[in-house]
Amino acid sequence: MDEKPNHSVSDKESDGFVLPNETPLYNAHVDVSGIDEKKLIRKVDITLIPWLSLLYLLSFLDRASIGNAKLYNLEGDLGITDKQYLISLTVFFFSYAAFEVPSNVFLKRLRPSIWLSILILFWGVTMVVQGLVHDYASLVTVRWFLGMFEAGLFPGVSYLLSCWYKRSEFGIRMAVFFSATTASGAFGGLLAAAISKMDDIGGKPGWAWIFILEGLATVVAGVASFWLVQDFPDTAKFLSEAERTVIIRRLQGDDQFSAAGEEFRWKYIRQSLLDWKTYVGMIIHCGCVMPQYTFSLFLPSIINQLGFRATPANLLTVPVYVCACVIMCLIGFLADRYGRRGLFNIGFMCLSVSGYIILILSKSAALSYFAVYLAACGIYPVLPNNVVWMSNNVEGSYKRSVTLGMIFSFANINGAVSSNIYRQTDQPRYVLGHGLVLMYLGFGLVSTTVYFILTKRENAKRERGERDEVIKGQSGGNEKNGTFESVVEAKREKGDDWSGYRYVL
Repeated sequence: MDEKPNHSVSDKESDGFVLPNETPLYNAHVDVSGIDEKKLIRKVDITLIPWLSLLYLLSFLDRASIGNAKLYNLEGDLGITDKQYLISLTVFFFSYAAFEVPSNVFLKRLRPSIWLSILILFWGVTMVVQGLVHDYASLVTVRWFLGMFEAGLFPGVSYLLSCWYKRSEFGIRMAVFFSATTASGAFGGLLAAAISKMDDIGGKPGWAWIFILEGLATVVAGVASFWLVQDFPDTAKFLSEAERTVIIRRLQGDDQFSAAGEEFRWKYIRQSLLDWKTYVGMIIHCGCVMPQYTFSLFLPSIINQLGFRATPANLLTVPVYVCACVIMCLIGFLADRYGRRGLFNIGFMCLSVSGYIILILSKSAALSYFAVYLAACGIYPVLPNNVVWMSNNVEGSYKRSVTLGMIFSFANINGAVSSNIYRQTDQPRYVLGHGLVLMYLGFGLVSTTVYFILTKRENAKRERGERDEVIKGQSGGNEKNGTFESVVEAKREKGDDWSGYRYVL
């Protein structure tokens, strides 16, 4: 198909980077001929991914360890009922959801190395305090603050990584980063089983030591993060000026026009609020997050009700998470290579559905344990894949930060639902809990299909030229799509609404 005037690509190339017509070459004065792009990306991977993954492992370990601690008489020692325990889980999600969007805006306005490190340090201290609680009121208070301080990490890191990688590279990195959740599930079971043996040391029960020791590890990580968390590409200190230039040029060549920096304007916030993709994305992510939260919080209890005692139940969660981790990383790689992220969503949500249907119908412990594997291998690959998909289809630094924050925030409000659906009165089969997870998976399947169809239809309209803007000095375009002095201005003002932008399906 012939390219339209305002979609054209110039013949000018600079060191392998082809930039759209009229786009100023970033740092045109910098010589990048000596930079090996593959080695540079490996350097970025090694510097960013391992430490950020460790931080998310600690985050998920800290929020979900209460599920492990419950098996070691937490409720009895605090004198709380099952309903009060569920409320303490619920409170976490309200503060977590409330602070995600503001945290992402602060992250963009401040340095990630400072903002994220402060949050990590504070939630580590909160975890230690959680091991010192003595009644229901103090447990609920601590869980509220834990949610508030943890709120900024996942949306912040998701946004930060999206500012470093091309859209076709982001998936495997996000999958590796998110694999920390499966690692925390596996490691959490082993750790809880080991720490529980400290029962009565210092006059504290085993479950308290789980919180205290995990919290102290997070405090250490928070202090180290002031030096180990990196900032955005245009200011990253671990890169030379030539290396920063290469990173930004390749992002701009991938239609990430704002990679070189963007001044804050309320217009970008409004663009996010008025974009239909934001709201459909919120529903899709609910269908990913709620099942994942219920799985991580209640897997030890589910296995426990299959006839296994506390420590064996925790240990039997380990192979489930290991299997889910392998599948998640594989799907991250395949989705980067072949695209069609929406179809991956649909396929693996269906796999989860099959697992939960078996859990509802099964009366065999062995079959139910097999179904847990199906559920895990369906739930865990979908969530990072969906984060990448949503991020891939939003252009503009501030718009992306707000859109991701809104998507995560709304989805995490539904984490409050996940905390209350696996009741002791429903054991051992937990029909209510499994049924509600199936309902959320249904929401995810329907909304993913809608998002896929509408973005595909929009891409087709842009191919036909129906969204072309009027660019002064060039022929073609429709005034209803806007009139601009140049393609550069059209990109800056319209972001992913620009006619040359193509959505990832």
